[in-house]
Amino acid sequence: MTQMTTAERRGYHQICSRDGAMMVIACDQRGGMRTLLASDPAEQAAIGNDVLGDTKADITRYLASEAGCVLVDPICAVPHLVDEGVLARDTALLIGLDASGWDTSPEGYRLSKMVEGIDARRVRELGGTGGKIMVYLRSDTPEANTHNLAILRDVIADFAREDLLLVVEFLTYALEGEDPDTYKAKIPDLIQGGSRLCLELGSKVLKIPYPGSDASCAEVTRLSGDVPWAVLSAGVDHATFLGQVESAMRNGASGVIAGRSLWKDCISLDRETTRSRLESVAVPRLREIQAVIARYRAPAAKIA
Repeated sequence: MTQMTTAERRGYHQICSRDGAMMVIACDQRGGMRTLLASDPAEQAAIGNDVLGDTKADITRYLASEAGCVLVDPICAVPHLVDEGVLARDTALLIGLDASGWDTSPEGYRLSKMVEGIDARRVRELGGTGGKIMVYLRSDTPEANTHNLAILRDVIADFAREDLLLVVEFLTYALEGEDPDTYKAKIPDLIQGGSRLCLELGSKVLKIPYPGSDASCAEVTRLSGDVPWAVLSAGVDHATFLGQVESAMRNGASGVIAGRSLWKDCISLDRETTRSRLESVAVPRLREIQAVIARYRAPAAKIA
């Protein structure tokens, strides 16, 4: 396994809490956030980046300050989170490189897209503790991954040259015409296989979907060796995610990078409503996640 450099390790320490576990609030979504703020497509299209930026600022102020790190996009959220003092002095900052949505190949495969002009050097210029890249993978279909693995290989190399922490995320997906039940049965293997692909390219921190079971989480931990991995929420309901966090942490995960499960039913075009619900609903949810993590991380746990 590829070991972190001293600088990368320092960045990793900063995205972890005192118990050595990752606890990152994800709000790098753009399209997905628009669909939560308005149900009508025309209304969604009218929501500007400034509105998304304000929403992300509120999530940062109310949630990330309680977690220790926030993951945001480079379009709506920075540099103003830093320049306007929204981001607390002791809150780490991850900046996403991936663009919203995907292109589709003639064969129907998802082709990942990156935000133009955002590389490791730009992440550093924007005040980032590190970067995050997300690609789509179907580990059982090699031809589906050529484009996306090439992107991932280039980004990993770029961050290595800049000696800057990079969190690598992948999502899996159903192929065109694939039976839903058949796809669902494959998910544990697809997540294990996707993790393996990312590790083979030199990933040093993973952000992955819930692997599907205790046994699958344990297998991801075995594959990862010393590489820490965090489970993402994928927008499932809070109670479901709590169970997934319990399973992941019990079987070797190093923490959580969570977004919509915390705040998806809290955000509104009315900022006062957003702030009230973040405080009354999202923060208690965060506390419950932190309590689960704390059961599996000793206070003086060594950070990988």
